[in-house]
Amino acid sequence: MYLTIDGIEKNFAHEEKGQVKVLDNIQLEVEKGQFVSIVGPSGCGKSTLLYLIAGLEKADKGEICIEGEKVTDAGPDRVVVFQEAGLFPWLTVLDNVTYGLLLKGMTKTEAQDKAKDMLKMVHLSNYINAYPHQLSGGMKQRVSIARALVMEPAVLLMDEPFAALDEQTRMVLHHELLEIWRKTKVTIFFITHNIREAVLLSEKVIVFETRPGKIKSTHTIKTSTDGITPNDVTFHLEKLILAELQGEIEKVLKEEMGDDYIFETDPLHRITSGDMGSNI
Repeated sequence: MYLTIDGIEKNFAHEEKGQVKVLDNIQLEVEKGQFVSIVGPSGCGKSTLLYLIAGLEKADKGEICIEGEKVTDAGPDRVVVFQEAGLFPWLTVLDNVTYGLLLKGMTKTEAQDKAKDMLKMVHLSNYINAYPHQLSGGMKQRVSIARALVMEPAVLLMDEPFAALDEQTRMVLHHELLEIWRKTKVTIFFITHNIREAVLLSEKVIVFETRPGKIKSTHTIKTSTDGITPNDVTFHLEKLILAELQGEIEKVLKEEMGDDYIFETDPLHRITSGDMGSNI
């Protein structure tokens, strides 16, 4: 297996509660070239797990391996795309994308040629001399993705990369990300709160329980021969995952609000018999 997460536990210190367990015995395997998404309520440890894979945090127990090699620190084989693009404002688009390549010792000409190819893939060839302040939010995020992919990472880690974007821009970037993934065959580990986004993009969706984060369920998605998931499949999975998450969200709200919170099921999401006339 390409990426293995074996018995991972993580605690954080809390002023009032002492040690708080954020992740509890996470067991997960990801195949090479697979697109995996994690959804779950706020505070369930999704991003923490991503930072552990990136080597930006240390686990208290368990280990993470890529191709059998234990992750002990950050490395160029794992690149993170965050919610904010994090571009250098004083550098052009081209210079932002070549930055990491030059640090690796590549010549400027080689780095620029490689960066231009990647920027062409994300449809930004006409903006290589632009500065970040001249770009839209979606364009900035495409530069961020290009900057990550040009390093040819073993695993691309994406922490809610489209959360701050409007719905139309999201849809465009979903399409572009899938095209890039199919061309590069990079392994993608994707964090999101958006159930539809997870279902549309992924081959596997993992649902986390509320803190301490545990894997509640795993859903494997099989696309058709053209790589598109049929609408009836996505709709069914969205309803199923939403139903699983409602109970977890209720736990979070009860913890925050105590006895004042009363949970009411949204009738729009209530699972019915499937008979079109059952609610008439």
